[in-house]
Amino acid sequence: MLSYRTRRRLALLILLIGLPVYIVVAVSLINMLDAAFGRQPFWVEMLIYIGLGFLWMLPFRFVFRGIGKADPEAGNETER
Repeated sequence: MLSYRTRRRLALLILLIGLPVYIVVAVSLINMLDAAFGRQPFWVEMLIYIGLGFLWMLPFRFVFRGIGKADPEAGNETER
């Protein structure tokens, strides 16, 4: 299991580099669908964007879980 500090750094890396790359890929995918099948209705495109918006974070749930809380390892050291 990754330490808290490693997970924080990995989460920051994912948000600063991985997420913008994923957004470019998602928009490119929509453009490819537009080229192949024509322009979709607005609500279909919104459903695709919302679905892709949730899909990117599923593999990284373990990284982001508990990141917003205080470091549990640091709390134990200060109590000694």
